[in-house]
Amino acid sequence: MTATGASEGVGARGAPIGGPWWWTRRRSAVLDASLAAASTVECLLEGASFAHGADLPELLGMLLGLLVGPVLLVRRRWPVAVVLVSIAVMPAEMGGLLSVVGLYTLAASDVPRRIIALLAGMTVTGTLVTTFLSMRQDIASQPDFNPPVWLVPVMALALGVVLTAPPVLWGLYVGARRRLVESLRERADGLERELSLLADRAEERAEWARNEERTRIAREMHDVVAHRVSLMVVHAAALQAVALKDPEKASRNAALVGDMGRQALTELREMLGVLRTAEGSAARGAAGADVPERLAAVASRVRAQEAAEGERGPVGERSGVEASAAEGDVDGPCLDDLGDLVGQSRAAGMVVELSVDGGDGEGGGDAESGRPRYGARVERTVYRVVQEALTNVHKHAPGARARVRLAHRAGELAVQVENGPCEGGAADAGLPSGGNGLVGMRERVTALGGVFVSGPTDAGGFRVSAVLPTPRPVSQAAG
Repeated sequence: MTATGASEGVGARGAPIGGPWWWTRRRSAVLDASLAAASTVECLLEGASFAHGADLPELLGMLLGLLVGPVLLVRRRWPVAVVLVSIAVMPAEMGGLLSVVGLYTLAASDVPRRIIALLAGMTVTGTLVTTFLSMRQDIASQPDFNPPVWLVPVMALALGVVLTAPPVLWGLYVGARRRLVESLRERADGLERELSLLADRAEERAEWARNEERTRIAREMHDVVAHRVSLMVVHAAALQAVALKDPEKASRNAALVGDMGRQALTELREMLGVLRTAEGSAARGAAGADVPERLAAVASRVRAQEAAEGERGPVGERSGVEASAAEGDVDGPCLDDLGDLVGQSRAAGMVVELSVDGGDGEGGGDAESGRPRYGARVERTVYRVVQEALTNVHKHAPGARARVRLAHRAGELAVQVENGPCEGGAADAGLPSGGNGLVGMRERVTALGGVFVSGPTDAGGFRVSAVLPTPRPVSQAAG
């Protein structure tokens, strides 16, 4: 048989507290020992009285009480045995405390209800019989007292119910409450585990989002700064080659390197300012702007401001689209900037051909081009693909010819950058490669649902192709 319930031996947080033998808590052991001591004293006195009334040696009655009283020590481990012992010693009129505590423990335990009802009924019957015989004997010893016939049975029945019903009902209540508490505790533990799992998953998603954001920021910074720094290295190499032969050309190259260096520093300063602003907003709990989107607009904002002030860049006048961007319409590089991008590579000594199918002009930089307008992310992605591809040509194929093809098709926008083999007479600028250029291009294109392909050509060059879905052009340029 089970004990009175596992909850008696658990702490505030559900962890068991050590105790001797079958007790899970020291407090429970002390309580049972105290009850056993009180029951032993009661049984000793009642045993001596019973032995005296039955003309038996008092020592024998006290010995019986000494054996019966300590049974309460095992009430949590074997509650059925305690109740059976209390029923067995009822004829000796001893074990009142043993019976009451045993019935309470039995009712509060996990013993089946039918066994509880059977033992409670046996206790009522034993108490009824013992009380009836004792009262009849007392009445018989007093000839002058003649109570009604119904008095003795009613008194015996009432005494049996009073001594049995309260401990049983209280034990049933305590047992039900204990099981309810255990059920609630198990449910709370389950909810706590579920919340912990949800918190872990949320932390994993947050960490994934942070890593993804870092990747996007690093890709944007690479696209904005690496191209201009690569051109600076190419111009520096050309400056070194012509410094003694053509001082005038060397002076022009030096001016270009200085201009590009200043623009690169300006753009880097702008990007660091964006990152600091975003970090400050996050620290205050505010929802900051999309950092990669803002970083994408930095380079165009710098060029737009220069165009608005009438300055001239290293490769010629800026386009009208960039001038309008200076007034606030800035979404980052677009298709209209491809002409300037190609011009920068031409100024660095590369032979680049730009062709557009479905639109007029090299890059469609003016508002008169009539080319379809696409979403800012689509146009910026195409620009970055061309920019990175030309940068790779500067790095890995100095002196090679390159061709940039842009095609406006129904429902898609295609771009291809192909270079021929590296010419043997070209000097290597020694540009380092981080190995992230093609990876960044692929990530940009696939993020928009496009297809990206890159690889060597049969002629010994390299080809980069990207096709982006464009279900609807954003607008059509007006004449």
